[in-house]
Amino acid sequence: MLEIKVTKTTTPKAKPAPGQALGFGKIFTDHMFLMNYDTGEGWHDARIVPYGPLELDPASMCFHYAQEVFEGLKAYKRADGKIQLFRPEKNIARLNVSNDRLCIPLVDEKFVIEAIKLLVSVDADWMPDGEGESLYIRPFIIATDAFVGVHPAHHLIFAVILSPSGAYYPNGIEPVKIYVEKNYVRSVVGGTGFTKAAANYAISLKAQDEAEKQGYVQVLWLDGVEHKYVEEVGAMNVFFVINDEVITPALLGSVLGGITRMSCVELCKQMGYKVSERRITIDEIMEAAKNGSLREAFGTGTAAVISPIGELKYGDETITVNGGKIGEISQKLYDTLTGIQWGTLPDKNGWTDIIGECQCK
Repeated sequence: MLEIKVTKTTTPKAKPAPGQALGFGKIFTDHMFLMNYDTGEGWHDARIVPYGPLELDPASMCFHYAQEVFEGLKAYKRADGKIQLFRPEKNIARLNVSNDRLCIPLVDEKFVIEAIKLLVSVDADWMPDGEGESLYIRPFIIATDAFVGVHPAHHLIFAVILSPSGAYYPNGIEPVKIYVEKNYVRSVVGGTGFTKAAANYAISLKAQDEAEKQGYVQVLWLDGVEHKYVEEVGAMNVFFVINDEVITPALLGSVLGGITRMSCVELCKQMGYKVSERRITIDEIMEAAKNGSLREAFGTGTAAVISPIGELKYGDETITVNGGKIGEISQKLYDTLTGIQWGTLPDKNGWTDIIGECQCK
């Protein structure tokens, strides 16, 4: 396993004041992790250094051909002061799935988790401890070859940055309004929809902009071939509760396999709910709303954990879900997941990973 060299900053930044609104992804800590890849040498020069700009050639391939992937996870401060991660091995395994699809050299998953733990330990005094607050962790890899031509990169940078982030719902969980996209396509089977490739998110911007113009905060994407099967919501996976069945779209190659999605499927089964991972059409959902069998709908993701859906707009039709309020299953999943993540509920599944004391200070 590589040795990680640690260089501490001599000019620490001012930290957020107690009670200061943190937002999400706006504030960054004093340090970052970097590691380089060069063909013939592999991944090397693992280091933690002061946070700052990266020097890249204007011809770097990441700027021109989008050979770049990323992940997102959080560190949580428990009531006993310990810091823990939630299923980090699943995030880094998914990073390698993205790497493989985009011809990026695979990383040593155990080493990356240890590097993340060390970085969080180095910047542990940035860890927010307000209700619902966490330390967001963003690993990413970019191609840096100075070459305007299309081929898999020979030179890359792997980086991890940290961002203290506030509660996603500062005023309590608020159901969101969702716009069903009928014209634009996000992904197809055989593409990159199952990865966390940066280009996937650029592709979604046009529909997101249209949704916002109509007063909706997220886009529900349909499949790219028949334009009738539900896939995912913006940056979240999606669930529907119809009668006594909890349904989420199957992972068939065009939908990202979310870690929160995976956890919700497992928890719902443990709670005794009937869970189906299958194809579901937007027409089935609209009909369920009309006949009263659509009990609730919600998105799942790292940032929000559970995001209840209160309204859906599909073409000229608009439906309200569960009276625009959070449903019983959504609330139960939110309470359970956040309880495990912040350590207020027992972790019966072994999903959390406590970070030990940093040995480098």
